[in-house]
Amino acid sequence: MQITYEDFEKVDIRLGKIVDVQDFPEAHKPAFKLKIEFGPEIGTKTSSVQLVGAHTKEELVGMLVLCVVNFPPKRIGKFTSEVLTLGFKNTEGSGWILATTAKNSVNIGDKLR
Repeated sequence: MQITYEDFEKVDIRLGKIVDVQDFPEAHKPAFKLKIEFGPEIGTKTSSVQLVGAHTKEELVGMLVLCVVNFPPKRIGKFTSEVLTLGFKNTEGSGWILATTAKNSVNIGDKLR
């Protein structure tokens, strides 16, 4: 299925920085709860991610990640995920590998174009 460029423009993908990672034992699949900073325009948002086994909590803190920031919030148990953190299925089958930038020469909150 093809989409138009106008369809793509509707998806607001921003660069954020993970500032906090917590275990999410209530989730049905192994997951973490993230707090991600997007700068003054968007602020700090939360996200639930199935990264257990693919990333450690220690390596996640400070990581730059790509997130869709204009989806409606999603309730996952008692937790609200405010943004969709993007990633790729791990070839080893243990969670997801986060989509990130190759260099730190991008500003937090910048929009993917």
